[in-house]
Amino acid sequence: MKKKVLIVDDEPSISMLIEFNLKLVGFEVHCVYDGEAVFEAIGQFRPDIIVLDLMLPKMDGLQVCRKLREQNNLVPIIMLTAMQDLSDKIAGLDNGADDYMTKPFSPQELVSRIQAIIRRIQTLPSTGDEAVITIGQLSIRPEQREVMLAGEQVELTPKEFELLVFLVKHRGKVLSRQQLLHGVWDYHFLGDTRIVDVHISHLRDKIENNARTPAYILTIRNVGYKLTEPVVKESLA
Repeated sequence: MKKKVLIVDDEPSISMLIEFNLKLVGFEVHCVYDGEAVFEAIGQFRPDIIVLDLMLPKMDGLQVCRKLREQNNLVPIIMLTAMQDLSDKIAGLDNGADDYMTKPFSPQELVSRIQAIIRRIQTLPSTGDEAVITIGQLSIRPEQREVMLAGEQVELTPKEFELLVFLVKHRGKVLSRQQLLHGVWDYHFLGDTRIVDVHISHLRDKIENNARTPAYILTIRNVGYKLTEPVVKESLA
């Protein structure tokens, strides 16, 4: 069955260019041209991934992304932006986007990123034979894509879940940002490592008691990150 891509861009020439390149490699594609049209299209077309422009009429890309996540719709989103300002890119990730690309972009690179995300959601990294992985108060069920913290379910986006499982698979090891880009985003080129930092920040907000002093995901200065077993402090008698 063909994978479905919803393209949301108010410039028909860009939508047509993306659509053409996606259909060449076997995707089914549907295009809409404003933010409000996304929600009807999702119900009817049921996309596997959305390519979402930032600047849209009626409802901009950030509002669309935020509303989808508020509705617990976890469909992967690649944000397109013509803005070079880092804050605009980070804003997209902060509102739930999985990745972003800056216009003008290579259609072939966009197709590669879409294919990488589709591969990632179809194939979860192996964690060995463990049906349930327990680290401190964190329990992870890779097959069910479930995470529990102290008995309470943690809602993660697909990309946050993949990042956590990859860290778990390599627990105790220091991983560079580039290694995480390769392992989680399937980038086989030098990508923008700030994507990693933003997703790590989101993950910490959800699994750490205090994201500013993390117990699970440690920052290794000038290198990257490491997932570790929390240190249990012994109480004084």
